[in-house]
Amino acid sequence: MEKMLEQYAEVLIKKGVNLQNDQELVIDSDIENYAFVRILVKKAYECGAKNVIVHYSDSAVTKLMYEYVSYNDIENIPPHLIALREQYALRHAAILSLTSEDPDMFKNVDSKKMSLRSKAMHLSCPTFYDHLDLGIDRWCIAACSAKSWANKVYPDLEDTEAVNKLWQAIFKVCLIDREDPLKAYDEHRKSFESRVKTLNQAHITSLHYTNSLGTNLTVGMLIGYLFAGGGSYTTDGLYSFPNIPTYEIFSSPDRFKVEGIVYNSLPLNHNGKMIDDFYIVFKEGRIVDYHASVGEDMLKEIIESDEGSHYLGEMALVPFTSPINNLHTLFYNTLLDENASCHLAIGKGFCECIENGYSMNKEELLNKGVNDSSVHVDFMIGTQDLEITATLEDGSMMPVFKEGEFVF
Repeated sequence: MEKMLEQYAEVLIKKGVNLQNDQELVIDSDIENYAFVRILVKKAYECGAKNVIVHYSDSAVTKLMYEYVSYNDIENIPPHLIALREQYALRHAAILSLTSEDPDMFKNVDSKKMSLRSKAMHLSCPTFYDHLDLGIDRWCIAACSAKSWANKVYPDLEDTEAVNKLWQAIFKVCLIDREDPLKAYDEHRKSFESRVKTLNQAHITSLHYTNSLGTNLTVGMLIGYLFAGGGSYTTDGLYSFPNIPTYEIFSSPDRFKVEGIVYNSLPLNHNGKMIDDFYIVFKEGRIVDYHASVGEDMLKEIIESDEGSHYLGEMALVPFTSPINNLHTLFYNTLLDENASCHLAIGKGFCECIENGYSMNKEELLNKGVNDSSVHVDFMIGTQDLEITATLEDGSMMPVFKEGEFVF
C-alpha cells in the first residue's frame, strides 16, 4: 500500500498537474486524506516545487455552514478567500484537488444554497476560474479513498476492508498497478491519439445517438471542432491530465444545434442528491423539457443555474468496456462514473474543443457556439446497445459507436 501511494502521488504530480521546477502547488483536500496529502507534499518538493499550499476542508463543517448560514449571507465570499484564489492564478500555481466526499453527506442540505455558493465563488474569482477554463494554468482532480465514501461503495465490508478495496480500485483504474505507472501514462496518452485524429479529420457536422432506453438525440458540431482525449495542453505548451482517471474522448457541441431526447443510463450524484431515471429534451440546443423519477428538484436546480445551464457544453465518448465499467461498480462519484460511460454535460464548454480556442476570450468562444455557464454537470448516457452515427460535410454517414463500442 505504501509503495502504491508513493507511485500514485508521483503520477499526480508529474502527469496530473505536470508540476514544473520552481512552481507553486495548491492542494485542496478533505481533512480525512491528510496522510496521503503529506505524501503528495513531499513528492512535490522532491520534484522542485517552490511552495506547496494545502487547503483542508471538513465536509461536516461545510454541511453546518449550509444549514445555518442565511440565504442573504451564503453568497458573501470572504475577501481573503477571493484574494487567495486570485493570487494563485496570477502566480500560475498548479491546482490539485482530491475528491473523496461522502456521497450522502449533503443529501438533506438545501441544494439551492449550495448552488448559490458555488455560483458566487465563480463570480468572485474570475481570474482564478478563467485561468483554469481557458487553459492558462494546469489543474487535476483525482480520487482518494476515504471511509465514508468506501462504505457507500462497499456497504457489506468493514471500514478498513472497504477503504482498502476502494484504494485498490483507484490504483487499478489510475494505472498505478502497472510495472511503471509513469510510462503507462505515456502509453495511455498515445492510446487516444488515433481515434482523436480520425474524428478530427472526418469533417463531422453532427452525431446521432440512439439506444433502447429511448435516446434519440442529434448533436451538431462546431465549425472548426476539435476532439480531445486523455490530457490536454495549456497555453504554455505543456501537457497534463486534468482528470485522473480518464478514459474519455470529448468535444463541445454547437450549443444551438442539439435536437431530441436523451435518457440517463447511470444515477447522477450531485451535491449529495441522487438524480435517476430521467430524460432531457432539447430543441434548437435549449433544454425545453425534462423529468426525473428520482431527484427532479435537483435536476431542475442544475438546469436553472443560469442561462448557459440550459444548453450542453460537452459530449464525451467512452467505450462500454472501459476499465471502470468493467469493475461493475457504481462509485457515486462523477469523476469515476463518467469514465465508465458515454456522457453529456450541462453547462460550460471547452476552449480546447475548437480551432484556435486558446487564443479566444469568453465572448469570442460564445460567438463561435461554445457554451458558457457557471456549472458543468456530467450525466451518463452510455449503454451496451448505444449507437452513434456521424453525418459528414459531404452528406455521407460514418459509424462511430456500435453496440456500445468504437467501430474504429
